[in-house]
Amino acid sequence: MSDIRLHRLRRGGGPPLLLLHGNGEDGSYFTHQMEFFSASRTVFALDTRGHGKSPRGTAPFTMEQFARDLLEFMDGEGLRQADLLGFSDGGNIALTFALAHPERVRRLVLNGANLDPSGVKPHVQLPIVLGCKIASRFAGRSPQARLRAEILGLMVEEPHIPPEALEHLTVPTLVIVGTRDMIRDAHSRLIAQRLPNGRLAVIPGSHFIAARNPEAFNRAVADFLV
Repeated sequence: MSDIRLHRLRRGGGPPLLLLHGNGEDGSYFTHQMEFFSASRTVFALDTRGHGKSPRGTAPFTMEQFARDLLEFMDGEGLRQADLLGFSDGGNIALTFALAHPERVRRLVLNGANLDPSGVKPHVQLPIVLGCKIASRFAGRSPQARLRAEILGLMVEEPHIPPEALEHLTVPTLVIVGTRDMIRDAHSRLIAQRLPNGRLAVIPGSHFIAARNPEAFNRAVADFLV
């Protein structure tokens, strides 16, 4: 039993689609997806533990714990199976969940996900590492610094998914990235290639294509989720 209840935004009706945001964000990141997909689906935009309006609780900040939180959310909502769309760290949570509970996922969309920290381009990762070190220095004196250190620490230390683990995940999966994404191009191709039913889509834009190029992003995702 989890020590928290995840905050969620819910719209629409129909087959369930769960939206998982990135590091340091909340479910409101998916404003354009909520509007678009709720015309035909029940869309849930969740706040990850310690993000947005979801409480921190006492459990560790790990992808595995976030996946357990997601399982409890689905059980609580009576969702036997759902489509998952995860962005950045949300994609890492979605992939971790799908590897542990493939029977609960109908289709999987990984937007800017990575298997390990080396998948992030160095010019993006180095400032994150520095920011985590600075926040960690003040963590003992400031609750805000402690939470920031935990959140940034996710990008420094997680996830840890071996590429060969993907070969056993047969859930249809769309790996979708921007042309100027912060994830290494070769890393995104590796993920799509190792998944038996994976495909890669590259959309013009940065890491934040769902927010900044929603028309192209939503069209690619909708075509996949049919």
